[in-house]
Amino acid sequence: MEASASDAQLEAVVQKIKEAGLATHLSVGTERSVIGVVGDSHTKELLRDALEASPGVEKVVRILQPFKLVSREFRPGGTVVSVRGAQFGGVTVTVAAGPCSVEDREQILTTADAVKAAGGTLLRGGAFKPRTSPYSFQGLEEEGLKLLAEARSRTGLPIVTEAMDAAQLDLVAEYADIVQIGARNMQNYPLLRQAGRARKPVMLKRGAGATLEELLLAAEYVMAEGNYDVVLCERGIRGFGNYTRYTLDLAAVPVLKHLTHLPVIVDPSHATGKWRYVQAMALAAVAAGADGLLIEVHPDPEHALSDGPQSLNLENFQRLMTAVGAVVGAVGRTL
Repeated sequence: MEASASDAQLEAVVQKIKEAGLATHLSVGTERSVIGVVGDSHTKELLRDALEASPGVEKVVRILQPFKLVSREFRPGGTVVSVRGAQFGGVTVTVAAGPCSVEDREQILTTADAVKAAGGTLLRGGAFKPRTSPYSFQGLEEEGLKLLAEARSRTGLPIVTEAMDAAQLDLVAEYADIVQIGARNMQNYPLLRQAGRARKPVMLKRGAGATLEELLLAAEYVMAEGNYDVVLCERGIRGFGNYTRYTLDLAAVPVLKHLTHLPVIVDPSHATGKWRYVQAMALAAVAAGADGLLIEVHPDPEHALSDGPQSLNLENFQRLMTAVGAVVGAVGRTL
């Protein structure tokens, strides 16, 4: 729409699109509004000329990528996802940190205090855990969510935690400030649709065998339901090496920043699988343009019930935050 387009002109265009049986997605910017048109491509082509002739319309742009709402063509300026005062995107680099799993009250409160003191922005922690082995610790479930909520009340840190299926999502959304959809569920389409309907910010992790296009189409599922608060997370993909848990695809950061308006963060803990490599990859991610980091932290990694080898202890997390702060300043951003 033109910068001077009136509300009445915008509504008239929306009505034309709906009368053609197509869906609309409105993005209101500081300078102009963009109306995304989603539906049958043949119908859209028939409507194109009529829309271009409508008052208030500046131009009609065909988005050639298979992902439409996720595309930077839909929202050129970039999206900032706000979570209880924290934000992903813009000039800020945001750090979410905490244990892989919530194990007990003392563990999560101790970790939350340390994350807050070191300058972390959000608290991460798993209450429901999708584990490779059915015999591994599966999480404290709702009790874990309650402990995360207590840690939030104590520290003021917003919480991010994972939902594993659509039936579970409503419960998780009651407690979480941002719902994580893990790598194993990146293409769980009922879960993605439900996350879109829940209107709660979503952190979507790339699957270990997923292409970037598949990741963006997964995000499209969430956005197609009307939820535009999506944060993408690169957390490593399967490679040929056995020195790290996965291969961290740092090139994904600038590529995604070019293709999409959504914030992009990196999880160097899962990508490397070994705590001694986490800081180096965290610094590289910030230098590559990541909007944030997802770091696993535990007060006693040797006795962690899950992912101990990749978790930083509290002292090492403090060191990481100091180093990250230096790189963030060097690239002209804020922590």
